Amino acid sequence: MAKDTEDKEKRNKEDTRVISSEGKAAIAGPPLTLDEARKVAGIRILQSNIPTAALDATNTRKLAEPTPAKLGEERVRLEIRRQKEQERRKREYVATMSLMKARGAWCPKGIAAKAAAAKTFTPLQVVAEGDSWFDYPVPFFGGGIIKRLEDRLGVPILNLAEAGDEVRFMLGVKQRRRLIETLKHGCPAGGSWDVLLFSGGGNDIVDNPMALWLCDWVAGALPENQINSPRYNAALQLIRAGYEDLISLRDSLSSTTHLIFHAYDFAIPDGRGVCHLGPWMKPAFDLHGYPDLNSRFIVVKEMLKQFASMLSNLQAMYPSSVTFINGQGTLPIMNVDAWHNELHPKSDGFDKFADLFQRELKRLFPRKVA
Repeated sequence: MAKDTEDKEKRNKEDTRVISSEGKAAIAGPPLTLDEARKVAGIRILQSNIPTAALDATNTRKLAEPTPAKLGEERVRLEIRRQKEQERRKREYVATMSLMKARGAWCPKGIAAKAAAAKTFTPLQVVAEGDSWFDYPVPFFGGGIIKRLEDRLGVPILNLAEAGDEVRFMLGVKQRRRLIETLKHGCPAGGSWDVLLFSGGGNDIVDNPMALWLCDWVAGALPENQINSPRYNAALQLIRAGYEDLISLRDSLSSTTHLIFHAYDFAIPDGRGVCHLGPWMKPAFDLHGYPDLNSRFIVVKEMLKQFASMLSNLQAMYPSSVTFINGQGTLPIMNVDAWHNELHPKSDGFDKFADLFQRELKRLFPRKVA
């Protein structure tokens, strides 16, 4: 503890250690940027967050003889690793946000004029749940939307997302319980959540199940006629059910928390994977005889447009408490150079989506987002 205090004093000579009536440590001093708060809290900025699914696949391959017992042991280790990762994220979020609330938070970089005028702003309290668009690997690829959005907002975000996750699991028994606790008890640094960001549905409709909602290729057929509509609509309804339940949980447990959803841009089914995962789309198209990339792409585009339409219709039922960001068309259409693989944009693409989220949050919370 003494060494930690000494280090903090070296980083900021104006720091004065203050103990609250509850016995919790708070630091008095000038306002902090997000990076400064993390440094004061002793948090390393770039922690490894390689998708758990990738670790799972890698470790499974390492098993010399994948017996049921060994696979069971690996599943237990995987679950422990997941829990520790979630605990680490929450611990670091609390440490950082508590400091910024106690000391005040400087406006983010790049808006010096507003920072000079406003001096400080009240930190926005944000929690995120979702898939790899929120939780892409940081060390190698710079992270997904959430890491970039933190930098733009200048506040930490409690990121519960996990690459590869699906809506049916996020709103299933186990993760639903986590969501209930998260909404019921509010921000662990005090107060309620201002906003919950949610990214889900992409993994529910790709990979092996995708073969079920594709028709055999027919030359000249319209994209919508290449899709088995009854089956695909059933998949979309299952995804919608998860979103509906999330809204219901919010309404009953944290009614002032705003929800923000988004649509994925038009992914390119060209057979590229990442981290020994994927491809997630091309194999299904190959199975149904699609002859080239364009024949595959126009069907994926149609499927994603229907996904976006479903979310747009759902949002229209809750215009004051749910926001839908339709980012489709943000990236250049059918430009493989804009995509890191079949499902994920390159760094510039994630930056553009983070900008969309920042603009929307600024509209919703003008006094908290500069």
